[in-house]
Amino acid sequence: MKLIYYFLLLISPVMVFSQQDSVASKTTHPDSVAAKTTTPEASKSTRAEKKPAHSLGLGIKVGLNFTNITSASDVSNSSETGYQVGLFLDPSTKSILGSRTELVYSHQAYNWSTGQTTGKTYLNYLMLAQLMAINITHFVQIQVGTQFGYLLNAKTDSNKTSTGYAQADQLLDYYNRFDFGFSGGIEVRPFMGILVGARYNFSLTNLYKIPTDMGSSSTEPPSFIPNTSDLNFKNNLLQIYVGYRF
Repeated sequence: MKLIYYFLLLISPVMVFSQQDSVASKTTHPDSVAAKTTTPEASKSTRAEKKPAHSLGLGIKVGLNFTNITSASDVSNSSETGYQVGLFLDPSTKSILGSRTELVYSHQAYNWSTGQTTGKTYLNYLMLAQLMAINITHFVQIQVGTQFGYLLNAKTDSNKTSTGYAQADQLLDYYNRFDFGFSGGIEVRPFMGILVGARYNFSLTNLYKIPTDMGSSSTEPPSFIPNTSDLNFKNNLLQIYVGYRF
C-alpha cells in the first residue's frame, strides 16, 4: 500500500503539467483558426496593393488623310488621299480629363491649279500631337490640343516643265520644315481595346518658304509652287483612323 502511495506521489506533478499543456493548446487553437480565416482577406488586400492603379495605355493606329490647303483664294485646290501610321500613349484615368500623346508618320498630298499650271504635291511629316482628352463615357472621348510636324521629304509634279531656276530640284528649300497647329476630334471605343476616330488638323504655319532671290521680277517661281502673289498657304487635314489600345 505504501508503494502505491509513493508511486502516485511521484507521477502527480507530471499529470498536472500535462493537463496545463493541453489547456494551453486548446486556448491557442481559436487564434490559429482566426488566423486561417483572415488569410484569404489578407491575400486579397495584398493582390489589390500589387495591382497598378493606372495602366500605361500604349496603342497603335492607322488611317487615311484627306488634305488640301487653306488661305489660297487664287489657287484651285482639291483633296488628295494619303495615309498615317503611328503610336499613342493614353494613360487610364478615373477622371473626366486625361491626356493623349501621339507620334505619327503622315503621308499627305493635294492637287492645285493656277491658270495654265497644275500640279500635285506630296509631303511626308513626322507629327507629334499633345492632346487633352475629355472622357464623355468609357466609350467616347473628345480630344483637343496642339500638333507639331516636321517635314521629312517632299515630292511634286507639274505640267509646267521649264522653270528657269537653278535650284528647282531642291524641293525642301521651298517648304517650311516645321509645322504647328491645332487639332480636335472624337474617338469611339466600342469593345476590347478597338478604337475608331476622326480628327481635324488646322495649321498656323505657312506651307511655303520662298528664298529671297525669288522676289526679283526676272526670276520665275518653280513649277511646283503655285504662281500667285499670295503664298500664305496652310495645311488643311482631315484624318480618319482605327487603332488598338493595349
